[in-house]
This record gives sequence, structure tokens and C-alpha cells, in this order.
Amino acid sequence: MLDNAQIAAVAAVIRTGGFDKAAQQLSLTPSAISQRVKLIEERLGAVLIVRGQPCVATEAGQRLFRHAEEVGLLEQALRSDLGIADARGPWPSLRIAVNADSLATWFVAAIAATEGCLFDLVLDDQDHSADWLRRGEVRAAVSGDGDAVQGCDCRPLGALRYIATASPDYMRRWFAGGVTRDGLSVAPSLTFNNKDRLQERWIERHFGGGVAPPTHWLPSAHGFVDATLAGIGWGMNPQTLVQPWIDAGRLVPLVADSPFDVPLFWHWSRSVQTAMKTVTPAVCAAAAAVLRPLPPP
Repeated sequence: MLDNAQIAAVAAVIRTGGFDKAAQQLSLTPSAISQRVKLIEERLGAVLIVRGQPCVATEAGQRLFRHAEEVGLLEQALRSDLGIADARGPWPSLRIAVNADSLATWFVAAIAATEGCLFDLVLDDQDHSADWLRRGEVRAAVSGDGDAVQGCDCRPLGALRYIATASPDYMRRWFAGGVTRDGLSVAPSLTFNNKDRLQERWIERHFGGGVAPPTHWLPSAHGFVDATLAGIGWGMNPQTLVQPWIDAGRLVPLVADSPFDVPLFWHWSRSVQTAMKTVTPAVCAAAAAVLRPLPPP
């Protein structure tokens, strides 16, 4: 039998990135945390944490961390079923992979509607977020991939609508004669990170492939909108974020009536099915309030 106090110490160090912060979280001394980590490493015969600034988990440490997370969620669900849930905690942590635009437009409402757990969000592109679930590094994910992950359930959420937008000054400078392939090849664009293909996919749909616009790299959903307003470049922005600016005349679509819808799906691990019984409805309700219905298959 593994010692739960030692497992909790390892999980706290991995979650907070240091022994001092883990000690504060568990109301212990750093030396007590260090002793517990040392004891469980000796018992397992494996290094669980690479000491540094910050401390990081080894592969074995990540596996133990996932175990601690699942146990915490199951214990919380059991307390709730038995009617002994304590609103003051301790609350388990639920690690979820989500794309930045969902976080900026609707996912916070799902967090607000869920009680009894702490959210540990990992940001990644919607085309790659399910990979975190496949590797066992998260318990759930908002993904653009509708194929069910092994050991997980999947539910469609809806489509997040994007609009290719720019400021009026930007349009006059770069697209005075209209948006063309040649113009797109020289006009600065905005790209979230090297996984972001939205701009490229929109160009392919409306102008064909083979266009590689120069780009600014800007990994922030709200920063994306700010940069578009400032005329730094054009970008694919969620309609929810930019519609007020379009209505005010501060932004304009590059091409009229050319939205780009990205389907989103909710995946969650069956290993924490009971613990997800309040989270999944909250996620689906928050998504339904913002996302567009998906077309029938």
C-alpha cells in the first residue's frame, strides 16, 4: 500500500512547481514535504521529481500525479453521493486541455457553474488538445477532433464561428482594391502559434492554396483582437469577441459573408465518469449558449 500523505506531497510539488509552495498548500514545512517525497521515491525505487526552478515530474512522477488526481476526484464524488461534501474543501484538481479561444469566449462560464473541484487548464490548439487525453496527461479536453479517444466518451458541443477581420485603416492600406491572393501574400497577418492553421485554412477555402502570408506571432486570444484593432495585421477572430467592434465600425470582415466555423467536441475519461457528472452538463450548457449548432451528420 502506498502512503496517501506521501502521494499528496508529490502531487503538490508537481502542481505548484516547488517544495515551499507545496508546503504552504498542505500546511506543512518544506522539510516534511521533502521527507515524504524521499520516502516514496525510495519505496518505489524511482525518481519522481526533478529538483529545479521549477520542479518537474519524471514520467513515473506524472503517472503518480494522475493517480492522485483520479483518487481525489473519486473521493469527492463519493462524499457527494454520501451527502458529506464539504464546500470548504479540500477540493480535488481536474486537469483539462482547452483551446485559448474557447477559454476566452465560453469555457469560464462552465467553470463558474461547477463546484467541488479546482480546474487545472492546459492550453493547446483545438486540433491537438485531444493528444493530451490520449497521453493520459489530462482527464478531459475540448477538441476539434470528433473521433472518440480510447477509454473516453465524446459529446459534440457546437461550432465556434470565426471571422477574418481587420481595421478599416489596415484595409485601406493593404487591400484598397479588394482582397486578392497577391494582396494576402504580402499583407501582415496574425498567428496564435505554430499549430494555428485557421488563417491558412480560410485562405485555402476562399482563394485556394499556396498563399503564405507574412505573420506576427501572438499567443493571446484577447491580444489577437487588440492587435487587429490596432491595425497590426488581419486575423481569424471569434465572432463573439469581435462582433461589437464590427457593429461599431472599428473592425471589418476581409470578405463579406465568409465566416469559418470550427466544430468542437467534449472528451472525458471514463475513469472519472462519476466525478464528471456535474462538470459535463456545465460544459455542454456553457457551450450551447455561445457555439452554433453543428450540422447533422
